[in-house]
Amino acid sequence: MKNIAVIGAGTMGNGIAHTFAQNNFKVHLIDISDAALEKGLATISKNLDRMIAKEKISEKDKTNTLNQITTFTNLQEGVKGTNLVIEAATEHIDLKLKIFKQLGEYCDAATILATNTSSISITKIAAITNRPEKVIGMHFMNPVPIMKLVEVIRGYNTSNEVTEIIMQLSKDLNKVPVAVNDYPGFVANRILMPMINEAIETLFHGVAGVYEIDTVMKLGMAHPMGPLQLADFIGLDVCLSILNVMHDGFKNPKYAPCPLLVNMVTAGKLGVKSGEGFYDYSEVKKAEKISKQFM
Repeated sequence: MKNIAVIGAGTMGNGIAHTFAQNNFKVHLIDISDAALEKGLATISKNLDRMIAKEKISEKDKTNTLNQITTFTNLQEGVKGTNLVIEAATEHIDLKLKIFKQLGEYCDAATILATNTSSISITKIAAITNRPEKVIGMHFMNPVPIMKLVEVIRGYNTSNEVTEIIMQLSKDLNKVPVAVNDYPGFVANRILMPMINEAIETLFHGVAGVYEIDTVMKLGMAHPMGPLQLADFIGLDVCLSILNVMHDGFKNPKYAPCPLLVNMVTAGKLGVKSGEGFYDYSEVKKAEKISKQFM
């Protein structure tokens, strides 16, 4: 399994492509526009330069990694001849179902179909395909080249063979795979998002300010990043989407998004990606400073 397709050149997609390419996999990086692909490749190049600066890789390693990646704007062409397709598109169920229905038609019968979804049902996604036993979740953590965890999510029909292949593949990437079952939020976000939401509620009710809440969690609970800063880094729109999935899936009010989060997303304050969230990232240097903490 050395030919991989990654759908989506955004934050997660380019990170996944980077990781596979750096481990000598042939990667087809697919997005809807050349501009998105160019931006994704530029991010990969920049992240490789940081690794060179820290003497983790050489210039030759960078060149070899970039040479492993081929870009496509046509989905059918991009997935041709690949052993594994990893979807890393926007976290919207309708979009993912559309993509996976096409993948069922375009991909070879033996191709495994994976999704990097952080909360959406693998079983529901698999049901739209002609191969539900070959559909699985590979939830990478951001930033993908640095973070070790891969949450491997089995859908209701995912075969043992496919699960074992993906577990071993994750290890081949020098990651630590953890197998979990298909319930809203899986493990990572089922625990993380209620904490972030509670931090937002704490701010909403005036218990403390942004800096104070994050400082308590960093210094008191040994978290490397406060929950509000982490929410900015993830993207407040993504946090809201995940909470909505869990709220709908469990029918439990404890997963209901805080009104402050809903209002911020409606106002376009999405965190680092928009330049403002709980913190102000309007100056480029501020955003770069945040990013460098993880590279």
